[in-house]
Amino acid sequence: MRLPAALAPLVCLAAAASPQAPAPVAAPAFRWTGTPTQGGLIAGTVPTGSVTVTLDGQPIAVEAGRFIAGFDRDAGSQAVLVATLDDGRRITQPLAVAARAWRIERLDTLPKFPAPDPVMAQLRPAELARIAAARAEVTDATGWRQAFRWPAIGRISGLFGAQRIYRGEPGSYHSGIDIARPTGTPVVAPADGVVILAADHPFTLEGNLLMIDHGHGLNSAFLHLSRIDVRVGDHVRQGDPIGAVGATGRATGPHLHWSLRWRDARLDPLLVAGAMPGA
Repeated sequence: MRLPAALAPLVCLAAAASPQAPAPVAAPAFRWTGTPTQGGLIAGTVPTGSVTVTLDGQPIAVEAGRFIAGFDRDAGSQAVLVATLDDGRRITQPLAVAARAWRIERLDTLPKFPAPDPVMAQLRPAELARIAAARAEVTDATGWRQAFRWPAIGRISGLFGAQRIYRGEPGSYHSGIDIARPTGTPVVAPADGVVILAADHPFTLEGNLLMIDHGHGLNSAFLHLSRIDVRVGDHVRQGDPIGAVGATGRATGPHLHWSLRWRDARLDPLLVAGAMPGA
């Protein structure tokens, strides 16, 4: 049936005003900086509306939508982030964890273990207990949010992850970065934090040991110091003096050993702080 000409414009206007299909809404997603890799750390934001977040099934802390997550030196090739939203949905983010090639030194003429040291056997359990207790501390530190800086500037004399093989038997890998500097060179806080261990006497291996919590499971350890300038419970700011380079404990010369951990994952400071200035 033909409409009267007078009504035709009204029909056209009605058609133009009819609602269109809503544009698709993107699903909430994880976003991060950094690369998931062995010894690496990522920092990012969780999907909007996240109530809980896990990495490989383990809960991780989230503050104002922000999180960090680290990957051990020997982490596997896959990890999974999962966010449960307030509406019950689950957002799953698979992560491909990049493998790295480590410096391996083979010593076919030396045994893995030297002669037993009765003094170390007596003292070591208590030292390890103090280190474990310090790492279990939960503080109000917020340094995990910051871009880390180097605690000392100098020649890198030992790389993270390097390992020796003694007569075919692997030894422990190097858990941090060594920075060769003269005794007495100042050491500064790489990020804000709270002091969780300040040894009152040299440990058998670490010498004068200082540990700082940066929050959300991230902490630093500084080994072989000639002196420690802070106390347990002190809040330090990024760049504050905290001690001085030394050669205490088992060290062949003055240097700073700096190690980083996120929970139980040992991290490479080179990936967290970036290249050594001037290198």
